[in-house]
Amino acid sequence: MIDLNADLGEGFGRWTLTDDDALLSVVTSANVACGFHAGDPSVMRRVCALAAERGVRIGAQVSYRDLAGFGRRAMDVPADELAAEVAYQIGALRVFAEAAGAGVAYVKPHGALYNRTVHDAVQARAVVAGVRLAGGALPVLGLPGSHLLAAAEEAGLTGVPEAFADRAYTPEGTLVPRREANSVVTDGDAVVRRALGFAVDGAVEAVDGSAVAVAARSLCVHGDTPGAALTAARVREALERAGVEVGAFA
Repeated sequence: MIDLNADLGEGFGRWTLTDDDALLSVVTSANVACGFHAGDPSVMRRVCALAAERGVRIGAQVSYRDLAGFGRRAMDVPADELAAEVAYQIGALRVFAEAAGAGVAYVKPHGALYNRTVHDAVQARAVVAGVRLAGGALPVLGLPGSHLLAAAEEAGLTGVPEAFADRAYTPEGTLVPRREANSVVTDGDAVVRRALGFAVDGAVEAVDGSAVAVAARSLCVHGDTPGAALTAARVREALERAGVEVGAFA
């Protein structure tokens, strides 16, 4: 069984980016922006209500405080401050999740913070400290082999390894930085093939053509890529045809 997640609620005011309605009909877990890289109270409330109505698990997608850069700019935030900001974002989302009759089921860092916690043990521990500060032993999504998953496990939380069907991988098993060409896989057929590779074979083809082993419990399809909802639907259909049960991990 594998979870299918997507980044949702990535709008702000009159600006919208993700097709939340369509994606919530496909995914089993929703990584909801909590206001630091995208999202505002109205967007968060609406996405939580829709997710609860459709039985989709609600996750807090926490970020550096970077609305202008969509959370994709590298930042040096002191550990105590980062922990407080992570807890703040989880708490904000929890209000709307509980109002919808659900709750925050897990946490996933976004963008630059996600990538930073792969290699930076200090920032990884700060994120985990923020999760603990917010209360509840929430699972944490992260890249396999990352400091983030190790820090979560050390703190008594469940670390959930994640793979990305629509991102290019290095031979070391990390994501190709978005600033580099072809870092995002936009061809729908390729995304489907890669999703099946993760779920069935536990591997993906890296940019140099080598096979990289990736043991993932959750599979992400980004909501901000063109045609994301249709691609996600194709991925789910292909997984189920291959005998892979699609279900939430939380």
